[in-house]
Amino acid sequence: MPTVSQKSFRLVMGTALGSVCLIVFTGALVRLTGSGLGCSDWPRCNETKFVDVSTGHTMIEQVNRLFTGVVSASVIAAVLLSYFRKPRRADLVKLSWGLIIGVLAQVVIGGIVVLTGLNPFANLAHFLVSIILITNAFVLYRRSMSDNPTIYIRRLASGSSSMLLPLAVLSALAIVTGTVVTATGPHAGDEDAVRFGFALTSVARLHGVAVMLTVAFIVFLAVKARKWYDKRFSEAVQTLLIVACFQGAIGYTQYFTGVPVILVAAHIIGAVSFWLAICNVLFEESHS
Repeated sequence: MPTVSQKSFRLVMGTALGSVCLIVFTGALVRLTGSGLGCSDWPRCNETKFVDVSTGHTMIEQVNRLFTGVVSASVIAAVLLSYFRKPRRADLVKLSWGLIIGVLAQVVIGGIVVLTGLNPFANLAHFLVSIILITNAFVLYRRSMSDNPTIYIRRLASGSSSMLLPLAVLSALAIVTGTVVTATGPHAGDEDAVRFGFALTSVARLHGVAVMLTVAFIVFLAVKARKWYDKRFSEAVQTLLIVACFQGAIGYTQYFTGVPVILVAAHIIGAVSFWLAICNVLFEESHS
């Protein structure tokens, strides 16, 4: 039976992580260019063609759909290699299958998005499932670098690991409220797409409060980390704080400048970077 080295397995897991992050941006590109209904059908592009690149909108939507094939290939490779990795580990096999489930869910939700004319609830679900998928891929990549199959959450000083829970909750709240703002704002993927009926200023303020609470807690955690003399954790929290501040600055700038497309795109990249930084704080690093 063929075997796969830990180094090769790690490389494939890194590729899978990169692909599930990148497809968030390609999906955002579809929305920001108004190409959400460039392909009016699913899984075909339209009633007459399975693949259609005759216009700019159809081409952008088609590229996003085709990139889903790249993501699918990377997660299928992750599952296959998890069985051939030497030594085989049950935790890596389960996490690899988690990627498959996540991608299948995204394919189904993507179809619902198109067939419901870019329903905001479906769009919101599409992004949040992407965040879950990124988390799964990040944990898998990090676990592939460790010889310990049982430790997931970062181990800190006695009793202090419980402080990671409010960080996760506040960060998730910031992400969720951010998606509500997006589903209320102007960049829906098509000018006729249905939006949430909330006042944009109200949901933006709610998101702003969630962001400020999250940043405040990260600052608190950064101060505590220095007292715990945990260098790795302290560096991870400091990185998170920098990313969060940049992301907050982009968010406020885009709001007060009329949400220009370029800043919205930067904010989406920032959201993925922020969540990766959160994962870097929450999940145990390899010491092997």
